[in-house]
Amino acid sequence: MSEWLVLALAMAAACAVVLVIVILNQRRIGEDDDPSETPDVIEYMTMMIGVVYAIVLGLAIAGVWEAKGAAGDTVRAEAQALHEVSERVHVYPAAERERIRASVTAYVRYVVDEEFPHMLDEGELTERGDALMRELRHAVVEATPRDERMAQTYQPLADQVALADDARGARGQSAGATIPGVVWFGLIGGAMVAVGMVFTLQIRRSARELVLAGLFSALIAFLLFLVWDFDAPFGRSAGDAAKPFTDLFRL
Repeated sequence: MSEWLVLALAMAAACAVVLVIVILNQRRIGEDDDPSETPDVIEYMTMMIGVVYAIVLGLAIAGVWEAKGAAGDTVRAEAQALHEVSERVHVYPAAERERIRASVTAYVRYVVDEEFPHMLDEGELTERGDALMRELRHAVVEATPRDERMAQTYQPLADQVALADDARGARGQSAGATIPGVVWFGLIGGAMVAVGMVFTLQIRRSARELVLAGLFSALIAFLLFLVWDFDAPFGRSAGDAAKPFTDLFRL
């Protein structure tokens, strides 16, 4: 199911629930009910609850957005470092050059095809990926410089492998969800309270009030969906997560 379909269903469901409750509640209220009798303290509480929830929701969105950006930078750094290794090794003899490039290609292909799907599902890296990274490091380190050009390239290559390995470790640390379960409990509970406070204002079945109630509930659903979508730092699709690799390497 696509993310857009999930968003549309969530917003439609939120609107439908609120509108149905409003209509059913209106049928229960007698004709002599006066909505102007709503105590001022309820209006004040509604405003304060909305403000507090907006602050909490804004902080949650900012947090997951920052984590998503950092995760994207980590993947780009790893892919770029590996690309630098593959390009800079051209000064090496053919046998060593092909061995290092083969190690890079094997690692990249495994990360794109196997590790990213596993990471999105399980929230962790794989032992096979660690082994391929070690093989790449050994292939670079064991290539003994034989001339001045190789000597000048040797250390930068080793540094790029170290950068890729460090970025891989950061990728593993960012693989899980950003927001813990207790925060989700607060976000969902706060959304129910914020929407529920609408009914304390004794809204009627006029078109204007029903539209506003539906739009407010749809907005809350959209913002919660936004948090949920960004809560996956590497996205919900392995293809999107691995795009920096596929942009730099022909697999």
